[in-house]
Amino acid sequence: MENKKFLAIIPARGGSKRLPRKNVLDLAGKPLIVWSIEAGLQSKYIDKVVVSSDDEEILNISKKTGAEILKRPEILASDTASTFDAIKHTINNVKGYEYVVLLQATSPLRSAKQIDQAIELLEEKNADAVVSVCEMEHSPLWSNTLDDSLSMENFLPEEILNKRSQDLETYFRLNGAIYICKTEKFLEEKSFFFKKNIFAYVMSREYSVDIDEEIDFKMAEVLINEN
Repeated sequence: MENKKFLAIIPARGGSKRLPRKNVLDLAGKPLIVWSIEAGLQSKYIDKVVVSSDDEEILNISKKTGAEILKRPEILASDTASTFDAIKHTINNVKGYEYVVLLQATSPLRSAKQIDQAIELLEEKNADAVVSVCEMEHSPLWSNTLDDSLSMENFLPEEILNKRSQDLETYFRLNGAIYICKTEKFLEEKSFFFKKNIFAYVMSREYSVDIDEEIDFKMAEVLINEN
């Protein structure tokens, strides 16, 4: 992308309640975070990959893999700290990039090719932001809330109840793999989600595993080993 510089940021805290130390767990022969670092380094368009972390082991692994590292202050690594604050801290310390690309370490199956395709979509649409999504596993139209009685009276509207799943509209969800936007606009909006000029990069579900719990980790291992 001529005259456009892309900074990839991989935020990775040392603490993780649901799956302890997940960012350094061995996934098919290498630490989880390495999958995202390598995807960023292999991209045709990303100029620099920076890992932001409070954890020395994560920082050491990241540096050995080829990423630049930035020690994150403890206040930005707590359970209450936002992703925005972590990214802003990196942007303030690594200046001169027109676009920021968030690559979450918990999306190991996202490839360099997909990152490049998302950036190309940004260029094609002349967009301010591109966010990756995938088709939902189940339609949200088949869901509802339940109260303490567990009653399913009026759980589904009549017009939905009598439809086959294949006749329902297709819904998409955020998959957490790729977020791209103009750096200046990100700092203004304090979010990757702008009110306009934002587009979806659609990924298949097999590349959209977002590791939060042990079952997600096992699913990622199965998919990697199969491919």
